[in-house]
Amino acid sequence: MTLVRWEPFREVESLQRQLNRLFDEIAPTGRREEEGIAFIPSAEIQETPDAVHLKVEIPGVDPKDLDVQVSPEAVSISGERKSEIKTEERGITRTEFRYGRFQRVIPLPTRVQHDRVQAEYKDGILKLRLPKAEEDRNKVVKVNLGDGHRGNGQGQ
Repeated sequence: MTLVRWEPFREVESLQRQLNRLFDEIAPTGRREEEGIAFIPSAEIQETPDAVHLKVEIPGVDPKDLDVQVSPEAVSISGERKSEIKTEERGITRTEFRYGRFQRVIPLPTRVQHDRVQAEYKDGILKLRLPKAEEDRNKVVKVNLGDGHRGNGQGQ
């Protein structure tokens, strides 16, 4: 049987590398900051029979600094959160807020009428109501069951 020397610091270093990889996956920092992306806003999508409702969290951004573009398949939101950090001559200021430009493209679960979008921006939350396109709104298909035995499986 071979003896293996236990090196506790190597175990700690390995654990630290694994945790760094995990945090980079959850909240990537390196590459995004190099590209000039400050943060990626969080989003929530809810689909109803007649519309897609999208909420995007963009606190601290003036509506005039937002660019929202909607296509039938996706919503693109970009803008800039401007820094208002003021320091005193001898004071030290530390901030964990992220300032700078951001962008997020959100694919939609169904096609929408992109020329009939309703938007509201209040308390840092952007709410969009995206009416579904007519062809996607009426997507219910009747299945022909035939005479009760075996249907042909084709819709009407």
